[in-house]
Amino acid sequence: MKPLASISLDLDNQWSYMKTHGDPEWASYPSYYDIFVPHVLDLLRELGINITFFIVGRDAAFDANKEYLQELVASGHDVGNHSFNHEIWLPLRSKDEIVREINAAHESIANATGREPIGFRGPGFSWSAEVFRALADNGYEYDASILPTYIGPLAKKYFFWKSNFGDDEKRKRKDLFGSYKNGFLPVHPFLWQLNDLSPLVEIPVTTMPYLKVPFHLSYLLYLSQYSYALMCTYLRLALYLCRQAKLSPSFLLHPLDLIGGDKISALRFFPGMELDSEKKLKVFKDVFRILGRYYRLADMTAHVREAKQGGTMCTLDPDEYNP
Repeated sequence: MKPLASISLDLDNQWSYMKTHGDPEWASYPSYYDIFVPHVLDLLRELGINITFFIVGRDAAFDANKEYLQELVASGHDVGNHSFNHEIWLPLRSKDEIVREINAAHESIANATGREPIGFRGPGFSWSAEVFRALADNGYEYDASILPTYIGPLAKKYFFWKSNFGDDEKRKRKDLFGSYKNGFLPVHPFLWQLNDLSPLVEIPVTTMPYLKVPFHLSYLLYLSQYSYALMCTYLRLALYLCRQAKLSPSFLLHPLDLIGGDKISALRFFPGMELDSEKKLKVFKDVFRILGRYYRLADMTAHVREAKQGGTMCTLDPDEYNP
């Protein structure tokens, strides 16, 4: 049997991208669910795979979105918690605010989909020990917020360069993409030790073993703009290193990986949105053809179950790695 690779998609809506970028129009909560959800479900149906959708609680609370979220579950897909307000600065909040944020998202996702999430991913790869304690205290089985790479600060500088944030806005977003300390974290699944609470399984977003550079779809799309052959070679190298390290990858998608500025003109300012949707679709299908050659593709819950059965996860103290 092929080893497992889990696939997840952060279902960030149009307003959450605008909010992250500092666009005041986000407060009207513009949505592209009507465009994106049918599109991605058709693609996944064509590929014959089920994945995990990390849902923003605010979107689940809107009645207009519930039919789309119910269709995700009806199509066999898994759901996870992506916070209620999609605030990258969530770890800067007080303990009570963090708990309310996680619980509000959990309740709205469960009400909208009929499925209670057991996993969490922080917006923008943001995390803290206090977030993990709130998750464990509320019965969550896993977190998937960690991106174990040294280059997070470089990605953040590029993002700030493309934006017009003041000092206060930059401070709020200081945890975006993680700190260089994330590069010292394992690429394999591991456990967060949380004092008297049950350990929390961490399934990192996979980066290349040994090199610790990302290869989720956003990065592959970026490479494809310079050389399609380079992108394919980069992906094959990443998967080769995963196989050598006996690592089951956790592969990450975002909505803007699958739709371009031709479909969502309001988000043309985001990196990669100059690529049209047809070009992104070609990259997506080619990437999944390569992934499927080496791995059986599944959702995050299947990944967690398999990691627990393996019984070889190391245990780390999050306070020693706090960003």
